Amino acid sequence: MADEAPARSGGTASTATPIPTEAAGSAHALPAAPARAGRRGTRPGLRKGLEIAFFVTPALVVFFGFVIWPVGKAIQYSMYNWKGYGPMVDFVGLKNFVYVLGSEVFQAALVHNLVIIVASIVIQLPLGLALALLLNRKIRGRNLLRTIVFVPYVLAEVVAGVIWRQMLQADYGLLETIFNFVGIPTPQQGFIGDPDFALGAVMVVLTWKYLGLAVVLFLAGLSGVPEELNEAAQIDGATWWQIQRGITLPLLGPTVRLWGFLSMIGSIQVFDMVWILTRGGPAESTATMATFLYGFGVDRNLIGVASAASVVLFVIALIFALTYQRFILRNDLRGTDLAAPGKGRKR
Repeated sequence: MADEAPARSGGTASTATPIPTEAAGSAHALPAAPARAGRRGTRPGLRKGLEIAFFVTPALVVFFGFVIWPVGKAIQYSMYNWKGYGPMVDFVGLKNFVYVLGSEVFQAALVHNLVIIVASIVIQLPLGLALALLLNRKIRGRNLLRTIVFVPYVLAEVVAGVIWRQMLQADYGLLETIFNFVGIPTPQQGFIGDPDFALGAVMVVLTWKYLGLAVVLFLAGLSGVPEELNEAAQIDGATWWQIQRGITLPLLGPTVRLWGFLSMIGSIQVFDMVWILTRGGPAESTATMATFLYGFGVDRNLIGVASAASVVLFVIALIFALTYQRFILRNDLRGTDLAAPGKGRKR
């Protein structure tokens, strides 16, 4: 190799110097290698960041436009005595909140919402579980029965409300006619016209409307229960009720708790069915927080009071949701990003 180098460089001794020159060149090239490696290292990170921004930005824009912005505007409106038109110049601070929280009608509406929450769970949970366990068995016409149970839920609230309003009317309503035929006394003003019966009548309609959702969710949960467990229990001599109590219901727990969360949030925000049936009456006996703010905002054009009521409703719903998630859904959300920070992921 020593003889070949001078031959390629013209055969003189001075031409042998390129060897250290190449070494020097290599010495200058060495620092550039980490720089190229660094550029290669940042490209995947930059690309990943752009991909995240591409997919997340539309959701953030929608969330800001339909959640954050309306809540912010409601808070702004609640600080003014404003009728919905003209400039907002009459700043009243927290007076609208004081009026809402001190209103006996709003306090009664809050109590009615709590009653609906409790009644929904107490009535719909056992009924939904019983129907789901029944419809999960291999019986004739099972698919037809499932469809019949679920039909009220897919029916529009307006249509269902108008039908039930006509059925519950005094004197000529279908239920009044049936009860009078069998000799059962009915209220003189009808079920939705008597303050003592109106909220109960509303609960009957709400149960009829939303029981199908509970049944469908429970049936979906039952489909995830391994059949091998039931077969093993049957071989061991367990009865049907023992299998349901010891295997099915415990495994159905996450589905039941999720349904309870949905039912609670829906009961806090219930409006359309109540408004169609009773408009919050008679004598505010069926008023809810949503009908309260609608009455002030639309019927009376008191946007400031209605906005304050909407903010209070939002805060109450948020507190209920976070409390339920913290104490009841905690184990179900473990392992997801919805769990408490630092507790959701096992490493």
